[in-house]
Amino acid sequence: MRSYELMVIYRYDMAEDDVRAAVAEVEKVITDRDGVITDTDFWGKRRFAYEIDHMTEGFYAVIQFDGDVELQTTLDRSLGLLDSVVRHKIMRLVK
Repeated sequence: MRSYELMVIYRYDMAEDDVRAAVAEVEKVITDRDGVITDTDFWGKRRFAYEIDHMTEGFYAVIQFDGDVELQTTLDRSLGLLDSVVRHKIMRLVK
């Protein structure tokens, strides 16, 4: 198992409850695929440093988890297809 950090930026026009539900759904995908969530940090709505797709703000969430490479590629592919996700980044943590 490898350690990863996932940062997801959701659209600004979503309700905060919907964003929290989407984060919970990502956490469920991780645990369903034998991953272990070590930390979840919901930052809330933040302003972007630069405009992305005519948007200037979005909801940030950071999830740290342990999982295999297949889980990482599945998350990357799935989050890339969601319209509610503005950007996402998965980084491998070195321990």
